[in-house]
Amino acid sequence: MNRSWLWEYQRYDPKSERLVESLCTLGNGRFATRGSAPETPSDAVHYPATYLAGCYDRLDSVVAGRTVSNEDLVRLPDWAALRYRCLPEDEPPGDWLTPDHRTLRHHRVSLDLHAGTLTRRMLFHDAEGRRLGVTHTRLVHMGDPHLAAQRTVFRAYGWSGRIEVSAVLDGDVANEGVERYRSLAGRHLAGQQVGVEATGTAWLSCRTAASGIRIGLAVHLSVRPLAAVAGACTATAATQTSVLPIRRGRDVVVVKTAALFTSLDRPWAEPVRRAIEYAEHAPAFPALLSSHRASWLRVWSEGGLRTAGETGRILRLHAFHVLQTLSPHTAELDVGVPARGLHGEAYRGHVFWDELFVLPYLALHFPETARALLMYRHRRLPAAREAARRAGAKGAMFPWQSGSSGSEETQRLHLNPRSGRWLPDHSRLQHHVGSAIAWNAWQYGLATGDTGFIHGPGAELLFSTAQFWVDSATWDAGLGRFRIRGIVGPDEYHDAYPDATVPGIDDNTYTNVTAAWVIARALDLYAELPAARRPEHLARLGVGPDDLQSWEDVSRRLYVPFHHDVISQFHGYGDLAELDWDKYRARYHDIRRLDRILEAEGDSPNRYQASKQADTLMLGYLFRPAELSALFARLGYAFDDGLWARTVAYYLRRTCHGSTLSSLVHGWVLARQQGPDAWRLCQEALLGDITDIQGGTTGEGIHLGAMAGTLDLVERGIVGLDPCADGLHIDPVPLSEVPGSAFSASYLGHRDIRISFRPGRLGIRVPPSLLGPVPLVLPGGRRTEVAPGRERWFTLGGH
Repeated sequence: MNRSWLWEYQRYDPKSERLVESLCTLGNGRFATRGSAPETPSDAVHYPATYLAGCYDRLDSVVAGRTVSNEDLVRLPDWAALRYRCLPEDEPPGDWLTPDHRTLRHHRVSLDLHAGTLTRRMLFHDAEGRRLGVTHTRLVHMGDPHLAAQRTVFRAYGWSGRIEVSAVLDGDVANEGVERYRSLAGRHLAGQQVGVEATGTAWLSCRTAASGIRIGLAVHLSVRPLAAVAGACTATAATQTSVLPIRRGRDVVVVKTAALFTSLDRPWAEPVRRAIEYAEHAPAFPALLSSHRASWLRVWSEGGLRTAGETGRILRLHAFHVLQTLSPHTAELDVGVPARGLHGEAYRGHVFWDELFVLPYLALHFPETARALLMYRHRRLPAAREAARRAGAKGAMFPWQSGSSGSEETQRLHLNPRSGRWLPDHSRLQHHVGSAIAWNAWQYGLATGDTGFIHGPGAELLFSTAQFWVDSATWDAGLGRFRIRGIVGPDEYHDAYPDATVPGIDDNTYTNVTAAWVIARALDLYAELPAARRPEHLARLGVGPDDLQSWEDVSRRLYVPFHHDVISQFHGYGDLAELDWDKYRARYHDIRRLDRILEAEGDSPNRYQASKQADTLMLGYLFRPAELSALFARLGYAFDDGLWARTVAYYLRRTCHGSTLSSLVHGWVLARQQGPDAWRLCQEALLGDITDIQGGTTGEGIHLGAMAGTLDLVERGIVGLDPCADGLHIDPVPLSEVPGSAFSASYLGHRDIRISFRPGRLGIRVPPSLLGPVPLVLPGGRRTEVAPGRERWFTLGGH
């Protein structure tokens, strides 16, 4: 295997096992299983877990004397559990062996990114000189979204005897993967029924406690050499045990083939009965492995990104986890973008604005999947409209955290582990999530030309969000401007003014500028709509054509604050105190979670010019300089490269990067400026989860937005790929650390457009099709095209 496709851990370290489990998760876009050792139950070190996309359940808990309701992505029964011990001749049974056993001498975990398999190899060596080799190979099938399998091979060295193997299907699980949530209710599975069929298939049926989703899981067991298998059941688990002869030169092979069905599936069938039939008729492991590899080969051909060295290897890992969470199978599901993937329980499996960093990549590689994720939002428009109505506004107010229904799932209280206090959580005031949804819908339309979407569901998303912003804006006669007040921007460290009795800040620049952009694009789209569709959309909004003039006014007169010749993050930001950064770095070293540090000291980040993550600078991630300049000009403000450069430098000095998205955005902005610190920040984004840069959070689930964002950083940031109405714009800003890259892309119906970027050169190959040429806009506004079935190379002057 090419080492650049291999992700390995050469030794067992209990301290990093949760990290390994997250980074070695396997999935297929429908469900995923953490890369845990099958020998170990859940404990302080290990956390075996399987999660199904869109499977949520709600429980009540008492927190700080208050009853709170939380909806969680549900941890499903453990299908992969396997226990074993040696039975030497004329001796008592040995211990059940695990990676934590004292006789472990060798341990290697290998994640094959190309094939989508996880292999865990161990060697146990006891005091009597007996050695036992154990190799687990696991897959979650990328071709068949209902199947997973695990093959275990036992090999004896220098002894013979028997080995006892117990395959367990364990339904006694609870959501306990995040330490700060463990005091909350987490038992989401109820009504467990278990059994073992005479055919060697164990099964488990259950349902989620409140949402009532029915789950059927079946595991077919095969052993070689053939031997009797005894089945036993408790109230929540089915165990199949076999005693197998083992000797030198004759491997013992145990295969567990799992099938998962639920009442969410279409067409509906009794989940457990369907799972039993599916598991029993599944192909043998070699055939499953072959078809699984073939499916991954197809996925990689559409979604792969090639660049040299260690950077390329990390980007492959990132793409692997994005594609396992949001695969072509996701296009068939009613699910959103879980911020922590299907890899753990952090953020409760909720959907945030992280799709802003994920959908640009998907729209250029898997447009059907991108469309499905936007339809998740569209189906929840009624809930967003109801939320706006309750807030006294028109239009749609999307939740900061979304789950199954589209209602607001943001917790009312959050725990500061440093102080042990439960504190009010005001992050639900981040209404800018609506602008992210609208931006994604617009970008998807540019990339695909899917007028069926953009004139229908996409227009509804855009119009409803624009209407919310228009209705939320209030006129300030003194300023002669519209203002948006009482909100929170992307920088969550500022959720109120110092000593204020109510939460929220006013005129967050990112929120106001993106709101103006949304309203302007809504007006553009309205003008482009077929005449027959305009009355339909206006009727849904409850407005008439004459009302659109007020939309135009708001889009041109929203307030943007400034201070010290830079763009202010929000009104009054420049009046806040300066933080003594050197003092806090010297005292705490890692100050990413400055909010927790200050609160534990009895202080608050609301008092300081200290930001958690990119906020104002997010504008540089969404908009090219010319586009940003045009936006400010539309609002009546002067904007030039000098103002932007000063603003970037100002906030870079005042940001502690408490979010994994922060270094990504700063790296992107500096890369586009050819700034000297660009690579340092890009590298931090690349290494964020791999090195667990936030100190334990990756073990609770990967950061999907940051991973997808690094792919986007190369494709749209460095190569400068930008789908637009007049063609595919390409404007590279090369970094010496990423000298070249190659990937495929989709644009206006063309699939598998091959793009190769090398220093000073750009290659475009368009596959044969009945579609017309692909229009290109190269640096300097140079317009050209590439016909289907042709490949052309272009020299990039000045690079």
